[in-house]
Amino acid sequence: MTAPQAAPQEIPFETASWGRRVLALVVDWFASLLVVSLFVPVFGTTGGPGGLYTLLVFVVESAVLTATVGGSFGKMATRLRVVRVDGGGHVDLLRSFGRAIAVALVIPPLVFRPDRRGLHDVLAGTATVPLQAARSPQA
Repeated sequence: MTAPQAAPQEIPFETASWGRRVLALVVDWFASLLVVSLFVPVFGTTGGPGGLYTLLVFVVESAVLTATVGGSFGKMATRLRVVRVDGGGHVDLLRSFGRAIAVALVIPPLVFRPDRRGLHDVLAGTATVPLQAARSPQA
């Protein structure tokens, strides 16, 4: 006899489309690249520290803005927000850093559930949602 499996956790939010998420990621990466290029040559160079600095700026920008205003620069520009699944509130800084580091590892966003939550969202207990859903979660 096999033990019954728990049903996947239902979330009270409409999750964001993959197109908007990818656009937000591209905006975040380009913004991070521009910030780093003010201090270190990154365009037209290979093998230098610029790539690592860009990744670090991306992680810090994403984590700090997600914890303070609900989303990274790219998510704000594409009208997306990151919310906690257990109540819809803002994500705390530690959870936000864990989520951003998981995104930087590349694999977690590629492993996702049917509700379009990537492994990084599942691990952090968050969901990426359109701005309208963040303001008024479904019952």
